[in-house]
Amino acid sequence: MGGPSNRVWWPDRLNLAILRKHPAMADPMGEDFDYAAEFRTLDLDALARDVDAVLTTSQVWWPADFGHYGPLMIRMVWHSAGTYRIADGRGGAGAGMQRFAPLNSWPDNRNLDKARRLLWPVKKKYGRKISWADLMIFAGNRALETMGLTTFGFAGGRADVWAPDEDVYWGPEHAWLGDERHDGVRELESTLAADQMGLIYVNPEGPNTVPDPVTAARDIRQTFRRMGMNDEETVALIAGGHTFGKTHGAADPVAFLGPEPEGAPLEEQGLGWKGSYGTGKGRDAISSGLEGTWTPTPTRWDNSFFETLFGYEWDLELSPAGLWQWIPRDGGGAGTVPDAHDPSTTHAPTILTTDLALRSDPVYESISRRFLENPDRLADAFARVWFKLTHLDMGPIQRYLGPLVPRETLLWQDPVPAVDHVLVGAADIAALKSRVLASGLSVAQLVSTAWASASTFRVSDKRGGANGARIRLEPQRGWEVNDPETLARVLSTLEEIQESFNGLQTENKKISLADLIVLGGAAAVEQAARAAGHDVQVPFSPGRTDATREWTDAESFAALEPTADGFRNYRGKGSRLPSEHLLVDRANLLDLSVPEMTVLVGGLRVLGANHRQSPLGVFTSTPGSLTNDFFVNLLDTGTEWTPTSADAETFEGRDRATGELKWTGSRVDLVFGSNSELRAVAEVYASDDAREKFVRDFVAAWAKVMNLDRYDLA
Repeated sequence: MGGPSNRVWWPDRLNLAILRKHPAMADPMGEDFDYAAEFRTLDLDALARDVDAVLTTSQVWWPADFGHYGPLMIRMVWHSAGTYRIADGRGGAGAGMQRFAPLNSWPDNRNLDKARRLLWPVKKKYGRKISWADLMIFAGNRALETMGLTTFGFAGGRADVWAPDEDVYWGPEHAWLGDERHDGVRELESTLAADQMGLIYVNPEGPNTVPDPVTAARDIRQTFRRMGMNDEETVALIAGGHTFGKTHGAADPVAFLGPEPEGAPLEEQGLGWKGSYGTGKGRDAISSGLEGTWTPTPTRWDNSFFETLFGYEWDLELSPAGLWQWIPRDGGGAGTVPDAHDPSTTHAPTILTTDLALRSDPVYESISRRFLENPDRLADAFARVWFKLTHLDMGPIQRYLGPLVPRETLLWQDPVPAVDHVLVGAADIAALKSRVLASGLSVAQLVSTAWASASTFRVSDKRGGANGARIRLEPQRGWEVNDPETLARVLSTLEEIQESFNGLQTENKKISLADLIVLGGAAAVEQAARAAGHDVQVPFSPGRTDATREWTDAESFAALEPTADGFRNYRGKGSRLPSEHLLVDRANLLDLSVPEMTVLVGGLRVLGANHRQSPLGVFTSTPGSLTNDFFVNLLDTGTEWTPTSADAETFEGRDRATGELKWTGSRVDLVFGSNSELRAVAEVYASDDAREKFVRDFVAAWAKVMNLDRYDLA
């Protein structure tokens, strides 16, 4: 119970637990629960009335600032959705992760536990009909609407999970608000977006608490771009969010706040940060340590943020907690801002270093002044970017649920055209397979192309996948991992087959290139299985369409480029992690289990799907045949392995008796014989009676990857 774990004994061991996350047995709703079906029965109008009542009914145990919890709910939603980063698609609001550690206890999330607790009566009432993940976003929308903003829309469909994700790398630091993630020119570590451990975005005081608006603007731009936001969206988000509410810093958080929720005693019942300054709430509340209100109308949507920002010159001051913030020069604005709890008291406005950055950076200032002069444009821009922020990790619009889903198609949703043609049937599929196999394209080329197309999928934010055939468009067409020259030849041949087939059809029957790429991979796998003595049929469901350049954001899609793909024995430059760890990370993004990852690697090796036809890991004398040779030969005790490079990335396998060179392999290959858990699975597939099982399991895992983005399938 209390002894050290394996990770304590061997801290560098491969973490396969991330391929076993969220098991069905951990879900209290049961395997038959259909959240989408339950959500469709939800009365959203009744839910809105109940949420509105929460927003405007102040509770003694945590009084509402200005009599309205709207600003608190907006912060809750912003900090839930704002963990998203475009580099790996992780973070975001899609699973209600703010309920769990570490997010529920980050210093930037102080007192958001109260926001969720205020919503508990509503969640209790509606139960299974709405998830926490959806309820939080819906409450944020209602907060905006009750304070006067017309929102862009709302989509349900975020199913809850029941434990935190352990696969998210939040940074290298071991202390809250630590910063070891920037290099000498303040470039963030590759996948990260937030500036310090435990912050959602940037430090509001300025970079590492230095109150410099100009350098703060640089950090803001980097962070928000890594969330998928451009400059105009960034300005709109900051201004719109800071139109409402206040900051809380009645006293020093370190001196006067108790432990965060994960460290709080049992009697606090999941709440944290109990305040010991004064009453610990209301006007004595402490969150960030900054203290002040941005605008004269903190519970009403208007243009007062920019009117305030440009209406004064600003001077530095220290908050009561000792943090840097800004107030109008020479006593300006005195008496214009209401007190959050005492109607007889007024204040001057207060802004943050990161607010002043919108006036100090030339590009941000130009955008800000346009918004100042065009309030309607700000309202539209904020409504749109709020919708983007809160829906960015939901994937294609097919996953959106409910009557409030906007009709407008948006570029960041990676849209693909609707099916506007008759789909191919069984006879067409058989004929197309024959044409593909007779085209001169090899098994390896067909398999590699289908894999390259489908394996862009990320379960984290539901982006990528084979639908759309964006592999034929830039930037994917030119990615090094895809061997662009070979890919171009394969695509050209498949396009000729597509054009010829479609030209002969009647009644608007067609096959998309997206479908043909996947079908070509299926045909190749079936032929390879036949070559190994197994007659199998790879599942194939037509219905994919081809995306256009117009509806493909090349800059956004660039984030999907793999820096490594162990399934193809590819490792690019720039990663500090061992290749086997990168393989597991990629398998995690493909939503694969340990056995699925294992069988796919073994199968892809013998099919010759390596990057640029590398011989690494091709442990077979019959490449192109779907055999279990990879596992048989890897586990052969007659082979002795030695590294051939200083970084131990590649290895030679020689006959123990003769010294004859038999194989070459990578770290990704050898880990299936080295790691005890992976070896246990590899032994299953290396067994004499496992040949048929290997083929069957490979086909199932292959079909899963090909269909990862097919939310239109039951």
